[in-house]
Amino acid sequence: QVQLVESGGGLVQAGGSLRLSCAASEGIIFVIKAMGWYRQAPGKQRELVAAITNGGKTNYADSVKGRFTISRDNAKNTVYLQMNSLKPEDTAVYYCHATGWNSNDYWGQGTQLTVSS
Repeated sequence: QVQLVESGGGLVQAGGSLRLSCAASEGIIFVIKAMGWYRQAPGKQRELVAAITNGGKTNYADSVKGRFTISRDNAKNTVYLQMNSLKPEDTAVYYCHATGWNSNDYWGQGTQLTVSS
């Protein structure tokens, strides 16, 4: 069972930067096919923010393109989300997600990001 632990959330002013980290309990190369970040704002559905495959292919929501960057460190079993030029509308709970080679979905517990105007 893959466990995902997020860290790095917090309170930041608009225009600021923050980096989220997601550490996986098992090797992200051999067990996990792809990883990503989702977010859920109050009263809204959970949405994909960014994703990265084992091959390094990335995918971003239109709302974060050019501002957010997803990356991975296979040696540390960790995926990062670098968030720049943050906006109040980025405020949400951010969840780390992984898809295993067995097609199972794994979720972290979530970390709160609040962007003040």
